[in-house]
Amino acid sequence: MRMRRGLATAAGALLAVAASLLAAPPPAQAETRAGTGFHVGDGRLLDANGDDFVLRGVNHAHAWYPTRTPQALKDVKALGANSVRVVLATGDRWTRTEAADVAAIITECKRDRLICVLEAHDTTGYGEQSGAASLARAVDYWIGVRDVLRGQEKYVVLNLGNEPYGNSGYAAWTSDTQNAVTRMRDAGFDHTLMVDAPNWGQDWSFTMRDNAGKVFAADPDRNTVFSIHMYGVFDTAAEVNDYLNRFTSQKLPIVVGEFGNDHSDGNPDEDAVMAAAQRLGVGYLGWSWSGNGGGVEYLDMATGFDASRLTDWGRRVFDGSDGIRQTAREAGVFGSGPDDGSAGGGCAVTYRLSDWGGSFNADVTVRNTAGTAVKGWQLDFAFPGEQKINHVWNARATQQGRQVRATHESWTETIPAGGTVSFGFSASSTAGTNGVPASFTLNGSVCTTS
Repeated sequence: MRMRRGLATAAGALLAVAASLLAAPPPAQAETRAGTGFHVGDGRLLDANGDDFVLRGVNHAHAWYPTRTPQALKDVKALGANSVRVVLATGDRWTRTEAADVAAIITECKRDRLICVLEAHDTTGYGEQSGAASLARAVDYWIGVRDVLRGQEKYVVLNLGNEPYGNSGYAAWTSDTQNAVTRMRDAGFDHTLMVDAPNWGQDWSFTMRDNAGKVFAADPDRNTVFSIHMYGVFDTAAEVNDYLNRFTSQKLPIVVGEFGNDHSDGNPDEDAVMAAAQRLGVGYLGWSWSGNGGGVEYLDMATGFDASRLTDWGRRVFDGSDGIRQTAREAGVFGSGPDDGSAGGGCAVTYRLSDWGGSFNADVTVRNTAGTAVKGWQLDFAFPGEQKINHVWNARATQQGRQVRATHESWTETIPAGGTVSFGFSASSTAGTNGVPASFTLNGSVCTTS
């Protein structure tokens, strides 16, 4: 994402060639490599178990806010995300994200049961943006941190370079991307590779759309996923659906790597993006968690990195129709299979209510049914009515509308394997009657209830 885009002719260019077809024929698909890591099969992104995986997450600007990352990852997981796209820097434009930092990010993602999409941001707008790095320079960076990426193919997708090429020189995108993918494979990377579109990621020239088959075929592993960024160019449902349909109909893997609810280059149709992604089983990663500047602060999902102060955009992405809470499923590599809400997520919650009509107390016990201890926890649930928490003991709690998030105190931080922690709260109600929340999630995993 960049703060402004020179796309005055974008809409016209989009409409002028809207009837064209993808130039390359459907490529042959590689054999499924279940157990080795993320891979592409029959035009779909599959996890190491061979299960279909649909990215449902957000972007986090680690390169500019590295100290915010551990809490940001915990927060987006608690809100239901199954993945996060993390902004790294190659050192060409911003302070280099060193290998030790990359390793720490991966560890945090795995701890929070999030799939990590790591992206090199310095390529943004190459050919138009002064100082932007080439895709070749991005590959140099990945090779430089290769040692901490080896063995992480089950948990990490590598997004080679953010928005390579602005609105100048983008005709070179195809050959440069082919070369970058080939170099990555020659260097021994077995990860799924994600490649962004040119034109500041929005591909109004259809360069990526019309050449995706060639790029996919150039990957000897047939393990490349394409990423479109949907801002002002995609301001109608027709444009959103046409673009995504052209990929899925040819079994070329596509994700929406960035999108927003507004932008200086036009008003994207975020409802259409989310609805089309859900209909087609296409991943999406909203931009961005927090910390935007340069006039696009409205793209923050959380005010000041505070998960208890979601913006309208944040509430739309997480809680709205076709949103993250409603559609995200945890990657099967974190358990015995995909999290469909029936396996209990390794936790069980008992909620005991003492009800006096206009007020009540609740005693909550959280049991860790997994085989390893949980250190640091967040329990999310929603009140069934207009209840308001007044006082909490043995935990801390924040409330936004009906949504409640309880987090540990220092003395309740660890839930031993097979063990429990308990906390309670007093609350008031304007409804006069009080019920039990319908569901609970512990660190983003759905718990059984009793």
